[in-house]
Amino acid sequence: MIDYAIYFAFACFGAAIMMCLWRIITADGVGTRVLALDTMVINTIALMILYGLDQGTEIFFEAAMIIAMLGFVSTVAYARFMLRGNIIE
Repeated sequence: MIDYAIYFAFACFGAAIMMCLWRIITADGVGTRVLALDTMVINTIALMILYGLDQGTEIFFEAAMIIAMLGFVSTVAYARFMLRGNIIE
């Protein structure tokens, strides 16, 4: 029973990543693309955690934490670049 739930969650998060990718390609503004990219990072983190649950290993949780930190820093850096025009002062 739990296997079907994990496979369904894989399918849902995979579909969400594809929708975000479509939004990145067809978006009008840069802000919408950044938001879709950030959402795609969150969905990728969820997929990594699901894969770790499925395989029964902890290494994917650590990798998900690293990707979460990189996703946060990249979103903040890009938002700062959009507001000020530079990242490092």
